[in-house]
Amino acid sequence: MIVWRRWIFPLLLVLVFGVCAAALVKIAFFPDRTEAVVSPEAGITDPVVVVERGAVVNSLSLSGNVARDEAYAVRSELTGTVLVVHVGEGASVAAGQKLFTIRQEDPRKDIDVLAPEAGDVSEIALVKGQTTSVGTETYTLTPARYHLLATVDPVQLYRLVNAPTEATVTITGGPAPFACTGVGVQVTAEGTANVRCAIPADQTVFAGLPATIDLALGQVDDALVVPVTAVQGGAGSGKVWVDAGDGAEPEERAVKLGVNDGVTVEVTEGLAEGDSIRQFVPGFVAPVEEFCYEVSPGVEQCDSGMSW
Repeated sequence: MIVWRRWIFPLLLVLVFGVCAAALVKIAFFPDRTEAVVSPEAGITDPVVVVERGAVVNSLSLSGNVARDEAYAVRSELTGTVLVVHVGEGASVAAGQKLFTIRQEDPRKDIDVLAPEAGDVSEIALVKGQTTSVGTETYTLTPARYHLLATVDPVQLYRLVNAPTEATVTITGGPAPFACTGVGVQVTAEGTANVRCAIPADQTVFAGLPATIDLALGQVDDALVVPVTAVQGGAGSGKVWVDAGDGAEPEERAVKLGVNDGVTVEVTEGLAEGDSIRQFVPGFVAPVEEFCYEVSPGVEQCDSGMSW
């Protein structure tokens, strides 16, 4: 019995525990594998939209600031001797106010030089007794005129082709919205694009005020419309891909375009009501709706994806 207790039973226990350990290792690291055969059940299809009738309103709202018009140099239109200088450096003058009196010799007479418009006079280049001639720069005038300057994304420039000359300006904390005139687009050498319009003289404004300019660029009712994502191009002409619905490759077709609001565009030629076209231009990346959720108190995370 002593032999059984000291040697046989311990050896049997070691063997049992060894078998159990080996079984656990087999289950954990070498499970039985069954190959699953997965057959594709669905294919990827490009979404299509039907050409239908609707309204398109092309309006653009831009943020900008009020600024004073640029100063300009005024040149003399007379040859003669300065008798009197009526204003000092930095003086504010009204339109028609006397600035200088110059004696002309032939024919001999004294002529008053008047301010062409209201503004501030600076860089006065004439003194009493000085001789001046035609074309000489006599002073610089900073006019009491203001304009609104708003930055526009260059991609929006095509929408501003044939833009109206009048827009509506709203000044933050200022008077009621009013019309500004002379709407124009400026593109700098660096590629920055701005929209500028003149603020009426009867409006009280100050340089640096933030403001918004609203442009009504066009409107059509009961027109053939399609999503802009379906059109390659966008300024006057483009291409769409017409889907026959029989599984064949879509037909590339040229179209003429009208009013565009950035989401929907009018088609004036090339499509008929009821035509089916691909919703996205080939290669266009369609955005997937963003999904946001709270990951911790006060902290939100948003996930989004892109689908081709």
